[in-house]
Amino acid sequence: MLITRQSDPDNLEAPFGPLTERRSPPGGHYVRSHFPVPALDADFALRVTGEVERPLTLNLAEVQALGAETRTVTMECAGNGRVYLSPKVSGVQWALGAVGTADWMGVPLRAVLELAGLRPGALEVVLTGADRGVMTEPVRSPGEAAYARSLPLNKALGDVLLAYAMNGRPLTPAHGAPLRAVVPGWYGMAAVKWLTGLHVTPTSYQGYFQTVDYARWESRADLPPERVPLAAMQVKSQIAHPAPHAHVPAGQPCGITGAAWTGEGTVTRVDVSTDGGQSWQAAAFLDPAEPGVWRRWTLSWTPRRPGPVTLMSRATDSAGHTQPAAHDPRNGTYVVHHVLPVPVHVQEGAS
Repeated sequence: MLITRQSDPDNLEAPFGPLTERRSPPGGHYVRSHFPVPALDADFALRVTGEVERPLTLNLAEVQALGAETRTVTMECAGNGRVYLSPKVSGVQWALGAVGTADWMGVPLRAVLELAGLRPGALEVVLTGADRGVMTEPVRSPGEAAYARSLPLNKALGDVLLAYAMNGRPLTPAHGAPLRAVVPGWYGMAAVKWLTGLHVTPTSYQGYFQTVDYARWESRADLPPERVPLAAMQVKSQIAHPAPHAHVPAGQPCGITGAAWTGEGTVTRVDVSTDGGQSWQAAAFLDPAEPGVWRRWTLSWTPRRPGPVTLMSRATDSAGHTQPAAHDPRNGTYVVHHVLPVPVHVQEGAS
């Protein structure tokens, strides 16, 4: 079911569609790995260090004893849609399927931090996984680097989960077993897998995957541009059906379907164009508005004349953000959330 975009380590994409259920089907959630899956045995421990009153070493059972919560979360790789950038860029060549929705069960990160006790100087929490290796792109790392990302304290004390189950089953190794982070509303690079360390810092973390990779250029006032870590997902809609280059019959109803999501707030509107952006119609939602979860949508369309047609969709969220018409070059090879054209061919209908 999954499409291999890279091997060793595996980076696997899900076909985007048919979206018959709100949650991704079993085995249908994308997999993103930077290094080979680490071997974690029965001696697994989560270590909590840094600006805390009580440094901790917890086994999985001790983490689970802190109380379970289940959250439905849409997770998107920050590079989803990279294959559509022009000219072609480096990196895993994701099409539309490096995104998925699942039910995640775990312990709120705040429960672990409260157990450890935060010191007054605490600013960020660095999440470190057991996976490690040498990075060669976008620049070579100085030796082996462990995969690590930080969260600001207000996010860490919010809705972040330390998950050990997915869709009612224990995590698989590919999805970060035995413990991983799930960060609702943020791109998947924040959802550190094979989690073994939480380090509370009094300063901003400047690690490889925080500043060199998974960061964007941003200008502030009169200062030169600086690197800022990627964080919340940007509003986005994708068409699932018809698929690119599909053939649809003239004179017959065709359901245009897709999904839309955003990182902060909810998606409030999706507009669809069947003429390359000259005119737009509002789609109907199939799901309620829920923060952190995509909304599937649909629009009935009856093509009248044979020939090539360009379909497009664009989403707007509760903060008033609408998908842009073009990719922002400050995002580099990430945050591909501009409106994407979907070419289809209308053919003579059956007589």
